[in-house]
Amino acid sequence: MQKSESPAQAISISVVVYHSDLHVLMQTLKSLYVALRRTFQEGLIKQASVQIICNDDSANHLRDALQSLASADDIALSILSAPVNIGYGAAHNVAITAAKTTFHLVLNPDVILAPDALQAGLAFLTANPEVSAASPLVTDGKGGRQYLCKRYPRVMDLVLRGFLPNMARKHFQQRLAYYEMQDLSEQQPAKNIPIISGCFMLFRTRPLQKLEGFNPRYFLYFEDFDLSLRASVAGNLAFVPAMQIVHLGGHSGRKGWRHISLFVRSGIRFYSTWGWRLW
Repeated sequence: MQKSESPAQAISISVVVYHSDLHVLMQTLKSLYVALRRTFQEGLIKQASVQIICNDDSANHLRDALQSLASADDIALSILSAPVNIGYGAAHNVAITAAKTTFHLVLNPDVILAPDALQAGLAFLTANPEVSAASPLVTDGKGGRQYLCKRYPRVMDLVLRGFLPNMARKHFQQRLAYYEMQDLSEQQPAKNIPIISGCFMLFRTRPLQKLEGFNPRYFLYFEDFDLSLRASVAGNLAFVPAMQIVHLGGHSGRKGWRHISLFVRSGIRFYSTWGWRLW
């Protein structure tokens, strides 16, 4: 297996926090460090940097809490504070714009990586230069699957998936399975994925920067849909089931009216840009 594209191959990781659970964030970072060191051992990566961007006032508290991680010699950790809550995508763009790396990982603060997750993803990207970004196989922490690769959504798909009670959703199981690409193999990678989730996006840095990262006009929600569709024009998106994570978040429709309002507002922007498909 070819292990590196250049002698200085490096990865940057951005994590955006907003009143995030510190205990879960620590689990995320510890699992990330284990996965990064596995890539060092395999020779896939020579350097790694982690940047935490705070969209709240937690930067000083995090610096104290994460002091033991910040002192690691092999992984550079920095914590930045945004002057105000600038939004999910715009905060990630701070790190994306400044990155001087081969790969960049967009990572949620509620994701736990398998020890070999990055090893599998980076090996796949190295062996498939036409692929610009990779998405993992995801479980929810209770052994259930989360399907984060998507086909282009119709408005009704989002209503059914986000807001319908579980008992009622079973009547639309076939429709939702098609939208969520549940037909993808759990053993074999797949290319030409239309949309991948922003909770874990493993990109090649160069095409990501050419796209100028996320569109900052999306404050929250649908920024990953928009970026995926733009990225699929510049290069292939892939599902890599050997790259496995646990995602503890999601369910935007169950987070209160403010989140529902943000979801609807971003959805209108998305469909106004990419085309409305209702049913």
